[in-house]
Amino acid sequence: MELIDQHAKAIMEGCKERARDAGLRFEDETLEYIVTNRDLLELSPKIMIPTMYDFWVHDVEVLKGKGRYELYPSNPFETVINTRPAISYYNDNNPDWLNVMIFYHVLGHIDFFQNNLYFRHTWDDDFTGQALADKRAIARLRSEHGRWVDYALEFARSLDNLVDFHGLLSDLHRPPRNGVSPRVDYYFDVFLQERLRVRINEYVNEIERYNACVREHGAGGEEIFFREVHAKHPEFDALFEKGEREDRRPARDILQFLLDHSPFLAHEEHRWMRDILHIVRKTSLYFQPQIRTKIMNEGWASYWHETLFMHDDRIRGHEVDFARVNAAVTAMPRVGLNPYALGMRLFYFIEESADKGRYSLEFDSLRDYEQRRRFDRHTGRGRDFIFAVRENFNDFLFVNTFIEQDFIDRHRLFVADKVLDEQRMVWRWYVKSRKAEDYKAMIGESLYHPPHITVDLDKTGEDTLYLTHHFEGLPLVAEFIHNTMLGLEFLWGGKVTLETTEVKSIKKPDAQAAPIQPTLPGVIPEPPPEPEVTWQRVRYVMKDRKLSKGVI
Repeated sequence: MELIDQHAKAIMEGCKERARDAGLRFEDETLEYIVTNRDLLELSPKIMIPTMYDFWVHDVEVLKGKGRYELYPSNPFETVINTRPAISYYNDNNPDWLNVMIFYHVLGHIDFFQNNLYFRHTWDDDFTGQALADKRAIARLRSEHGRWVDYALEFARSLDNLVDFHGLLSDLHRPPRNGVSPRVDYYFDVFLQERLRVRINEYVNEIERYNACVREHGAGGEEIFFREVHAKHPEFDALFEKGEREDRRPARDILQFLLDHSPFLAHEEHRWMRDILHIVRKTSLYFQPQIRTKIMNEGWASYWHETLFMHDDRIRGHEVDFARVNAAVTAMPRVGLNPYALGMRLFYFIEESADKGRYSLEFDSLRDYEQRRRFDRHTGRGRDFIFAVRENFNDFLFVNTFIEQDFIDRHRLFVADKVLDEQRMVWRWYVKSRKAEDYKAMIGESLYHPPHITVDLDKTGEDTLYLTHHFEGLPLVAEFIHNTMLGLEFLWGGKVTLETTEVKSIKKPDAQAAPIQPTLPGVIPEPPPEPEVTWQRVRYVMKDRKLSKGVI
């Protein structure tokens, strides 16, 4: 692995100037490396961070990658990581015109990393430097504690998808109090909404009453306001003090809760394991936004490499070469998902819609197809609008906000499914739906969505850690429950209980109610009706390394 030569670096600096003129914002310093296929095989398991700590799974992934590469050799055009400075990797045989395209793509990624608010917690630190320090710390612990370090790593990594990423963002983006006391925050954010569950009009009336007290009485307005609160709700002070004593946020972050409250990790001889948990948690939080913005990030980079490349005078004579490479990267598959293609087309669609003023009440109120098709207010705000989208959205919001029927119709998108032709014993693919809602649901199923598991503070004590899985339509993966709870029992030092939801029964549809239709050539047979699933709440208990299960 070595730095690119000065000729290629000059091309990159020229791309930076043009990208900034188009509105992209990023730091001046970047590092570009030439890598071999062997380098990529060794970097990929470490998420392209060369200083990442060593773990046995990385070695296994390298061996798998070597075997895969021998069967299906392929070279990525580029890889970029979100560090300070940003680091990107390239093949050593790229012609200049291709480097222009790739550099624009990389700069799109860097702009996204450094301006999307879901990456806010990564802006102030150099993760490669932190990773190197973590690697040295783990190497030192291995020399002192041997194989127990890898046990702790294994158990901690089984929980690294349960970190409270949104809680971290909430803290970072929380506006200043501006003189508002914690008591006021608790009253309006917790007491009224979670305990009393007042209606919206009652909530608004309380806000107006508080503002009136402050206007009339100044600094003493808060006390006057709470006199009436105490008269109506004498229990308020006790609840507020209890809420102040108990920080309930760690209950949403299993690793942080273990760090703060585990009796096992509190013992002097086990305190070194806290360093392992801290490293694993910090690493997971660092990569959370990349997992949650795949479609947006790749779409944004593809939008800019296409937009900027076509206006760059350095690519004259290579337009056909570019078209061939670009089509391979951004082609929209008929079945499956290409995040480059979907994200790029969606950004183009959003820009055009904003230019025409279609994100407005006036456009939303139209129901006539021709009126909607001809609607154009020539706002010229499309580019500014997509920059705002780039800053404030993740994949879930991006897809659910902007994929609409006009977008589906324009690109002739659909949801495909397959059905077994029992007469010929072959699978037949067919168009299941062309509706925007169904397409969004299909994309949503492919997005990262870890299970929502929290610590039940009322049922947790020194001898028991009680976890609750908040069911969202998908059960936990059963094969992972035993090993994960085994690690939890080790790190907690006592019994671990997990409450979750599983399938109780599956009722297949009556075959007589839906007789099989004869299959004709060219006709897709009707898919069978969906089975009826009944769910039940169950409780897993891990004690003395033995797992038991019971129905609640």
